[in-house]
Amino acid sequence: MRRSIKNYLRSRTPLRVRGLSVNLKGMIYMSKGLYLPEGYESKLTLRETQHAIKYIKDVFQQAISFALTLDRVSAPLIVRKGSGINDDLNGVERKVDFDIKEIDGEAEVVQSLAKWKRMALYRYGYEPGEGIYTDMNAIRRDDDTDNTHSIFVDQWDWEKVITREQRTFEFLKETVKSVVKAVAYTKRKVGLRYPVVASPIKEEVFFITTQELEDMYPDKTPKERERLITKEHGTVFIMQIGGALKSGEKHDGRAPDYDDWSLNGDIFFWDEVLDNALEVSSMGIRVDEKSLAEQLKICGAEDRMQYDYHKMIADGTLPLTIGGGIGQSRLCMLLLEKAHIGEVQSSIWPQDMIDKCAENGIVLL
Repeated sequence: MRRSIKNYLRSRTPLRVRGLSVNLKGMIYMSKGLYLPEGYESKLTLRETQHAIKYIKDVFQQAISFALTLDRVSAPLIVRKGSGINDDLNGVERKVDFDIKEIDGEAEVVQSLAKWKRMALYRYGYEPGEGIYTDMNAIRRDDDTDNTHSIFVDQWDWEKVITREQRTFEFLKETVKSVVKAVAYTKRKVGLRYPVVASPIKEEVFFITTQELEDMYPDKTPKERERLITKEHGTVFIMQIGGALKSGEKHDGRAPDYDDWSLNGDIFFWDEVLDNALEVSSMGIRVDEKSLAEQLKICGAEDRMQYDYHKMIADGTLPLTIGGGIGQSRLCMLLLEKAHIGEVQSSIWPQDMIDKCAENGIVLL
C-alpha cells in the first residue's frame, strides 16, 4: 500500500536555508528554487494523470461559468506590438515579439488578457452581471522555473461587467467565495473518480490585506508571510496588492492599468505536498477613471494615456469590470496532489531540474 504523502509531510518540519532545505529527519534538496518532497510518489500513473487533467478542466469550466455567469469566448495568442492591449504584469518582463510578413509592424505574444477582455466585453455588448471566460496561453520568458512556475502559462482568464455600486470589498469577497466554491466542488468530483486524491479543499476563505499581513509578520518576506498565513487558515485571499506598504516596500508588483490596487488580491490554498502556499488565482476589480490616473502617476507611466484602451477608461466608454486569471496547471497540480507543475504540463525545463526530479520520483511530461 502506498504511504500517504500528506501524513508523511505532516510528520516533518523542513528548514529552508538559502537554496538548501534541511529536514529534521532527512534531507530535501532545493536547486534553483526546486523543492523535492522526500519520498514523493505520484498517486496517479501518467495515463491516469492525463485523463484526470481533462476531467478537471471539463468540470471546473462548467462550475466557474455557472458560478459567475460567464460565456466562453475565443481569445488571441498574439496582439499588435504597441497597441497597449498586452499586459505589463510587474512592468519589467520582456515580451516575446516578432515580425509578420503581411503586416506593417510587429506582433507580440500576450502575457495575459486583462485588457483584451475588457475591450471584448464592450465590443460584444455585455451588460452588468454578464461576463466571459477564455483559455489564455502565454510565454513568459523571464520567469524563473520551479515547482510552480513555467515559462508556458495556461490559465482561464475571465472578466465580468459590474456596476459602480459593486466596486466594493463586499462584492470582491463574494466573488472570491464563488471562485473557491468552484474549486472545492471540482476537488470533490475528482475525489469521487480518483479516491487516492480525495483530500478536501478548505472552502472557508480567510481574508487579509497586505498591510495587515506586514503588520502581523514585519520581519518576514512577502513569500514567507503568504506561507505562514495560508498554513494557518488553509484558504486565503490576500488583498490590496500593487501599492507600497508602510515599510515602503510592495507586497508584490502589479501593472497600474488593469487592477485597482485597493480592490484586488490573490487566492492561496495550502499545498500539503509542497508544504507551502500555492497561488491559484490573481483577480480584482479593475481600474476606473480615477484609480487609473492615480496608479499611472505613481508609476510614472502617464504616457500610456495615449493608447485607446486607456482613453476609453478615462472617458467612460469601457464598462466597469471585475476579472482575473485561474491557473489551469496549478489547479490540476493542487487537485491531483502533484509535486511539480511539469507533471501536469508539457514545457521546457533546465536539464539539471529534469535530472533532479527524475532522481526523486517526479516525472515531468
